[in-house]
Amino acid sequence: MIELKTATEIEVMREAGRVVAAVHAQVRSYASVGVSLRELDELARQIMHEAGAGSSFLGYHPTFGATPYPGVICTSVNEVMLHGLPTGYRLRDGDLLSIDCGAHIDGWHADGAVSFCVGRARQGDGDLIRTAEDMLAAGIKKAVPGARLGDIGQTMSRIGRAAGYGIQHDFAGHGIGRAMHEDPFVPNEGRRGHGLRLRPGMVIAIEPSLMAGGDDDYTMAEDGWSLCSGDGSRTVHVEHSVAVTDDGPVILTLP
Repeated sequence: MIELKTATEIEVMREAGRVVAAVHAQVRSYASVGVSLRELDELARQIMHEAGAGSSFLGYHPTFGATPYPGVICTSVNEVMLHGLPTGYRLRDGDLLSIDCGAHIDGWHADGAVSFCVGRARQGDGDLIRTAEDMLAAGIKKAVPGARLGDIGQTMSRIGRAAGYGIQHDFAGHGIGRAMHEDPFVPNEGRRGHGLRLRPGMVIAIEPSLMAGGDDDYTMAEDGWSLCSGDGSRTVHVEHSVAVTDDGPVILTLP
């Protein structure tokens, strides 16, 4: 069932989204060579605590997860595309890092992700990140009343495919609100004019993820959480929570 949100409820989600944006900004500023992923998670916990927000991730245990999730952010490095665990791994020069964060305030959730390079970027990483960001921006523009979910997937995949990258399909966008994951499923690749029609009050997370090698296959790491590119190539993941309104799409996970 899809729950349409009121303007007041969307505003509370925006407050949660501002916390997500603050985590992204401060973690990105702190992430440097030698800093551990666990230290980044500890920083995110502090930011959420000071903002009076709860974590959408901590203790989350979907059917595919080996254990309840142990952190408040996902820290995915290089070939790890999604759900990377905040371990003691220390960042190295040239690492490509994706930070996924979910926060809730008064029971309303927001979810977002960013990808960036640590230290000196390796050749091709900048193009990979920019392509994912272009896909996300194009998908958000399609999140208007009367459009269909396939319109979002089609416009995003057209950009990613033209650049020659692989696109991950199974773990894509979703509805969000009282729970972090709600209906509907928001595809990273779709057909124009197909899928559920968008209505004012719907809130969705749009989150393309790309693999530089051009293959769509992925594997699950031994930790039971990390999703990795099947060919070992570099990966990126970006995401915003977006409200569908009569005035156009409203991004909730901005500062």
